[in-house]
Amino acid sequence: MPRFILALLTLLVLATPASALKLIVWDRDLLTKLGDGESSGGRVTLRLVTDYSGPVVVLFAPTEEERTRGGLSALKSRYVGTLEDGQLTLEGGQSLSRLLSGFKLSLGVQPAGQSLSLPGLRNSGNK
Repeated sequence: MPRFILALLTLLVLATPASALKLIVWDRDLLTKLGDGESSGGRVTLRLVTDYSGPVVVLFAPTEEERTRGGLSALKSRYVGTLEDGQLTLEGGQSLSRLLSGFKLSLGVQPAGQSLSLPGLRNSGNK
């Protein structure tokens, strides 16, 4: 019986989806929100505006559970890059997809239309 319980616990741990990792894409001055995303079950879904071209800052925020688990300990909280016509490239030419694949996360990008809003901040349509 103990082997069965150990096997069951192992399967449950392996089947549990990764905790949420949140990210936000801002313009260089951190005034305009250009995208946001969250992980679910090993996949990060990112919504990005399509009408912006220029430098950006990508901020990552793992949940407390993920920090405790240490699965994303090598992930920095801030990356710089460029957003051009809905394509996000990090400094050094690395894609966000490639960065996340190192943490066993896949990336899906959805257009967010003309803008994303956050109270008190400009949206990308007002630039």
